[in-house]
Amino acid sequence: MTDKKSPKWVPQLLAWYDVNKRDLPWRDCGDPYKVWVSEVMSQQTRIEAMKPYYDNWMRLFPTLEDLAKASEDEVVHAWQGLGYYSRARNLRLGVKDVVENYGGIVPHDRKTMESLKGVGSYTAGAVLSMAYNEPEVAVDGNVLRIYARLYRIFDDILSTKGKKAITAIVEETLPHDRPGDFNQALMDFGSAVCIPKTPRCGECPIVNMCEAYQHKDTDKLPVRIKKTKVVEVPLFVGILQYKDYYLLHKRPNRGLLRSMWEFPSVEMVSAFEVGEQGLESLVKALGFELSLQPVLVKEITHIFSHRKWFMKAFRGDLTYVGDANNITITDIQKQLPKDWMLIKRDEFADYAWAGPHGKLTEIAK
Repeated sequence: MTDKKSPKWVPQLLAWYDVNKRDLPWRDCGDPYKVWVSEVMSQQTRIEAMKPYYDNWMRLFPTLEDLAKASEDEVVHAWQGLGYYSRARNLRLGVKDVVENYGGIVPHDRKTMESLKGVGSYTAGAVLSMAYNEPEVAVDGNVLRIYARLYRIFDDILSTKGKKAITAIVEETLPHDRPGDFNQALMDFGSAVCIPKTPRCGECPIVNMCEAYQHKDTDKLPVRIKKTKVVEVPLFVGILQYKDYYLLHKRPNRGLLRSMWEFPSVEMVSAFEVGEQGLESLVKALGFELSLQPVLVKEITHIFSHRKWFMKAFRGDLTYVGDANNITITDIQKQLPKDWMLIKRDEFADYAWAGPHGKLTEIAK
């Protein structure tokens, strides 16, 4: 049985980390804001993929105060490409709270840290240990997987019971002299060695103390029982053009991809005729007639956490129903509801696109 009270694997893992740790801009900086941003960005996103976004973010919002002053639209636009946009919105609100109510100083204790918008147990533990060297654990999927194998725990790591059992062991094994390094060592170790599905046991510095390896159970652990049903949604999308302008719709200020821009679309539609009728109905209410080309120009499958979009995109041309000779684009824009607009292609980059709709911009002429 691997010792929990004075585990020999902890110094071995830290020694491995000292040699193999990744060179990341938020490490060893002592800046809780930078650590906070990095941890929120790396949720649901690989470190290598998020680094360019982190660098750009720090150019735009180098301090807590800069982010607190930014508008939600500016923040969401800077986040575009990372997905799960509630992370960006919550980060902004949490930072505003720190600036307005804590004198611009990120709290040093877990309870206060977790009271901030969007900050959960993991993020609080990561910031406190990495920026302030507080003896706090940071338990995420990586850590759950590593400990399930190391201690041969067959509880479902997605269950409350499994998480509690492993968190208790993490707290017992946390080295109080290097809590931040330990939490980062687990991150790097889970990313490079104790990876999902097929761990690289031949490269593992603590394999001799891994109970799953000794019992030949590494392929069975961790146990993850997913209960969430993914809803499949066919989506019929129109890349609709009026002269040199494209028609866009702003999603509602709630729910999936809230307040982000998309091309006109109709859900739960697969057949061309039905989709065409749906788009015609949308644009008719805006004062346009539609001529849709029956040629599929782009097909995209995009998976959210609880939903899967099957998107089919078609090009179409819009005709203004009124006296088009005596009306300007500006006049038409004023007549459109606030959640609709016409913009030119070279303005696309100025807007926050609703997830996969951003990929459809490339087929606009």
